[in-house]
Amino acid sequence: MVSKSDQLLIVVSILEGRHFPKRPKHMLVVEAKFDGEQLATDPVDHTDQPEFATELAWEIDRKSLHQHRLQRTPIKLQCFALDPVSSAKETIGYIVLDLRTAQETKQAPKWYQLLSNKYTKFKSEIQISITLETDTKAPVDSFKAKEAPPRDGKVPIGLPGLDPKDIVAVLNEEEGYHQIGPAECCTDFFIMSVTIAFATQLEQLIPCTMKLPERQPEFFFYYSLLGNDVTNEPFNDLINPNFEPERASVRIRSSVNILRVYLALQPKLQIHLCCGDQSLGSTEIPLNGLLKNGSTEINQHPVTVEGAFILDPPNRAKQKLAPIPLELAPTVGVSVALQREGINSQTPPTKDDATESEVESLQFDKDTKPHPKGISSSIPASLAQQVAASNVSETASGQKIAVPATSHHFCFSVDLRSIHGLEIGFPINCILRYSYPFFGSAAPIMTNPPVEVRKNMEVFLPQSYCAFDFATMPHQLQDTFLRMPLLVELWHKDKMSKDLLLGIARIQLSNILSSEKTRFLGSNGEQCWRQTYSESVPVIAAQGSSNRIVELSYTVTLEDYGLVKVREIFVSDSSQGLPAIQQKPSSLPPAPCPSESQTEPRETLEYKAALELEMWKETQEDIFENQLKQKELAHMQALAEEWKKRDRERESLVKKKVAEYSILEGKLQKTLIDLEKREQQLASAESELQREKKELQSERERNLQELQDCIRRAREDCAHQVELEKLKIKQLEEDKHRLQKQLNDAENKYKTLEKEFQQFKDQQSSKPEIRLQSEINLLTLEKVELERKLESATKSKLHYKQQWGRALKELARLKQKEQESQMARLKKQQEELEQMRLRYLAAEEKDTMKTEQQELLDIRNELNRLRQQEQKQYQDSGEIASGQMDGPRGSVLEEGLEDYLTRLIEERDTLMRTGVYNHEDRIISELDRQIREVLAKNSASN
Repeated sequence: MVSKSDQLLIVVSILEGRHFPKRPKHMLVVEAKFDGEQLATDPVDHTDQPEFATELAWEIDRKSLHQHRLQRTPIKLQCFALDPVSSAKETIGYIVLDLRTAQETKQAPKWYQLLSNKYTKFKSEIQISITLETDTKAPVDSFKAKEAPPRDGKVPIGLPGLDPKDIVAVLNEEEGYHQIGPAECCTDFFIMSVTIAFATQLEQLIPCTMKLPERQPEFFFYYSLLGNDVTNEPFNDLINPNFEPERASVRIRSSVNILRVYLALQPKLQIHLCCGDQSLGSTEIPLNGLLKNGSTEINQHPVTVEGAFILDPPNRAKQKLAPIPLELAPTVGVSVALQREGINSQTPPTKDDATESEVESLQFDKDTKPHPKGISSSIPASLAQQVAASNVSETASGQKIAVPATSHHFCFSVDLRSIHGLEIGFPINCILRYSYPFFGSAAPIMTNPPVEVRKNMEVFLPQSYCAFDFATMPHQLQDTFLRMPLLVELWHKDKMSKDLLLGIARIQLSNILSSEKTRFLGSNGEQCWRQTYSESVPVIAAQGSSNRIVELSYTVTLEDYGLVKVREIFVSDSSQGLPAIQQKPSSLPPAPCPSESQTEPRETLEYKAALELEMWKETQEDIFENQLKQKELAHMQALAEEWKKRDRERESLVKKKVAEYSILEGKLQKTLIDLEKREQQLASAESELQREKKELQSERERNLQELQDCIRRAREDCAHQVELEKLKIKQLEEDKHRLQKQLNDAENKYKTLEKEFQQFKDQQSSKPEIRLQSEINLLTLEKVELERKLESATKSKLHYKQQWGRALKELARLKQKEQESQMARLKKQQEELEQMRLRYLAAEEKDTMKTEQQELLDIRNELNRLRQQEQKQYQDSGEIASGQMDGPRGSVLEEGLEDYLTRLIEERDTLMRTGVYNHEDRIISELDRQIREVLAKNSASN
């Protein structure tokens, strides 16, 4: 169970944004996703500077945090524009946060620019901070058991008020120790050390699908001690891991009881085998076994937890890996020791004490031998070697060779000072590398560490000075410098890919021979000469066109210390790789002075010199043959060792493959059985599917036939309904012609009456003038009234004609619209609904026709009533005329006006009661005007 103090919160604070476009109808939402869990902010207004002010947090423990950091698990934030109306989300951009930048200390927020920004004209940014916080969430009381009484060692007896959760390790940098517990009562000093001694079967952790770096990969062990990351010296061979045992120690100030509680609350010590940033496997070592309850072993001797622990690959359960046999399981030998300061450790010391560091900051020195900062010397044939060789015992393995008397002691130094003038479009992370076997070493010389070079800048190279001491003859030196330039290679180093050779610079060493010589005194007071030459040379591209990449500034110095005083040097196995040009003298030894007396040829100095020369040649040949034999033997031994190593590698790989293939064979057998069962199930399912397919096909054909029959019946019904409508329209046309004929008869009758009235006027005009004058006036009045009535009737007739025409047009339009809607619905709806709707439409059409017939009947009745009124008016006018002839003139006139007024009022009231007319209609207005005129005449006559 993970203790509460190891529960952390990854808190991502999303504060505000800037450089966003304004979109009033949208909202902004930021969604963050980590380890499959997604959180989101509240929607805010889409302004140019949105205010999010939201914190998103994920719960995690330290173990999982270390795993995620090793795997570089990112935190991805996506920004969306949300439409509140349609709830549509529109992606704007995203931000990727590195989990490794999260620290437990408070950090200032940073502005992060949106990647793949939709608003290309705006550089939208969001202010974000990421921190780690201790999870102090109160435990949930529901469905929890009551707190148990404190166990032994949970709370020290002397400190009853101390909460175990508050016990943490605090680094005291000044005193050099970690304080665990209250400083006033925890005063004992302890040394806690972790030693990684050995490892076996590490190749089992490399899956077949994993791709290692192309160059020789480096593996190392990693663990965290009191919150500090520790790694051991890298090694390259997984089958036979060869690394020195390393011990990391830390000084602790605490007490036994407090330290026991602290170790009980701490998680297990995790040790990872890593390759670069990837964890290949890990193991857990419990620390609570160091200090057991009631044990006092730590007061007498150190307490340890040690053994060979099995390394498990990460996510074994997720990858569904098969279990590995115990004898092939990868293991690592670890020893965790805890002791009081001052008590000697019983554990064996490590092979190299320089790998142990007991400082409080756990800064372990991985390099057991310090390197000089600016000088690296390769002196294969140096003067110091020659002097040391002269003192070596003759019984040592090796041989002596003579140095020619004319050989000089030279010291040649190369200082690659700086590079400048970069002419490629991207920065480079470069090192320089060169080799010149003439100086006595074929090993390459490289600058370190790599330096980054950009355009328009000059970079000085670190560890770029190297001096070579050697012995040779001046003319050989001059000849070699003229023939062989120094080739300096420019390499680009990248952690994510293999090294890349960018270019080569050619340094002509013969230039130094023509430079000015300066004199100086050597260490023994002898006279020496020095020549110095500085120049900048271009670095030419190694591939493609021969373009200049960069300029290299260098300084070379040649120092001549005079003739070599040591005549023979001891050649060990390590120096047998010298160039043959240095091992052979180029000139004969000096001949002795001739004797004055005549001697025999064999006694002459020339003969002795020749004999000595021949013997020297034979000796040199024997030496050369011995060297070749030793080299051959060394090469054969190296090849045998390499063959054995490769054989062991192949054997371990074959064992691993056999185990994997046996597991895969079992899986394949099981899968084959499952496939046979599945094939049977598929065959039965296929036959069932064919049967259901035939049934569905027959049912589909039946439904299609029924649908076609329904469509045919619906078309026949529709055609019948259309025929009925055509007959109705024909009947209405006949009614229209009949009414038109009646209207024409009424007009003819009106003309006949007008003629009769004209004849009546002619007859009246033949009577006496005085009597006729009154009759004329009365008839004139009646004429005017009749003309007005005629005009009103004509207008009414025209109005009714227009209304009737509009009604016919509206009826035709409605019929056409109904027919179109019936045809559309007939095509879209199903059988039963279509029939019901057709019946409903037919009933509705009958009601509509009845309504239209009723309206036409009302119009016909209205026309008949008007015709009767006209006839009645004509009859009344005839009666009035006959009354004038019979009765007195005054009484007749008054009675006619009163009857006329009464008839006008009755007509107006009758028309108003129908509800068809109102006071604004022309016929009602005309009747009102006639009524006013009749009343005015009646009042004037009275």
